[in-house]
Amino acid sequence: MTTAGVLPAQTLKQMIATGAIAADPAITEEQIQPASLDLRLGTVAYRVRASFLAGAGRSVAERIAEFEMHRIDLSDGAVLEKGCVYVVPLMERLALPDDIQAVANAKSSTGRLDLLTRAIIDGGTEFDRIPAGYEGPLYAEICPRSFSVLVRPGMRLNQIRFRRGHAVLDDDELRALDKEVGLVSGTALISDGLGFSVDLRPTEGALVGYRAKPHTGVVDLDRIGHYDPAEFWEEVNARDGRIILDPGAFYILVSREAVTIPPTHAAEMAPYLAMVGEFRVHYAGFFDPGFGWAAAGGAGSRGVLEVRCHEAPFVLEHGQVVGRLVYERMVAPPETLYGADIASNYQGQGLKLAKHFRAPAKRP
Repeated sequence: MTTAGVLPAQTLKQMIATGAIAADPAITEEQIQPASLDLRLGTVAYRVRASFLAGAGRSVAERIAEFEMHRIDLSDGAVLEKGCVYVVPLMERLALPDDIQAVANAKSSTGRLDLLTRAIIDGGTEFDRIPAGYEGPLYAEICPRSFSVLVRPGMRLNQIRFRRGHAVLDDDELRALDKEVGLVSGTALISDGLGFSVDLRPTEGALVGYRAKPHTGVVDLDRIGHYDPAEFWEEVNARDGRIILDPGAFYILVSREAVTIPPTHAAEMAPYLAMVGEFRVHYAGFFDPGFGWAAAGGAGSRGVLEVRCHEAPFVLEHGQVVGRLVYERMVAPPETLYGADIASNYQGQGLKLAKHFRAPAKRP
């Protein structure tokens, strides 16, 4: 056990017991992941004119009063419309010790719907970053980018991870870990994290990804395996190992490499370099201990890439490096691993849409 690192599930339970993490209604067992805690939407959403940060010395409630257009009761379900910005008070609040900080991120299914979700706090000057010693409420800023969504209180769109001290592995430590456990299929590209590239040469057929359709119906986030992908997505095919990304379009692609997160570590997807091209990998979610781990039911899992093109059309080619995984030490291995003792939708995944969509029909 180390004193610095990401806090595992068993420590999160201790923090809940002591009131460092509190909620109304009480936190449920299902919210506690191996190295993170799911956050729940409250009962009201505020439609605001623009995204904002509270800023030093100011509360989110003050800024909502400044930018609010109208409020929406979520109790019976309500639609958050594509292209609009909403702020939703979360059910959880924090009273962090002085040596524990936190970072939030969208859950995997949230990112795969192009549903921009970020945590904001009182006095905050950054999205998704909660400083050590913070005491106060949590809010989610939500901006549906591709699809309007139906939400209800208690839905879990983002998650929060807690850490003590410096936990990120430097490149030498990452190389040593790769040598010990094998972090990636093929040769590991290590530079400020573990690099991964895009797969545009599938072993069968020409399907390499999906592109969100511009005019679709509403996605009810409680409906799992319900929607026909063809109503929301266009198939993207590549026959020469390349595709051209259209400005403003959102794509689901997949990494060429299969990655492994051992029980002693956690990871977070991060942008590679702003200079690689006119696109961004929309990095959603944390990679929990046990992701792709053989003992947890995996044999390496490929990373799904949520990609949005910016100002100009851009040629994306097979094997192009588009992102990186930043590995962090755990304070201790979690009592449950991703894919072993919890329901894990994306263990052993390849190219896969969010869990709300049915599996695409098999081709003849």
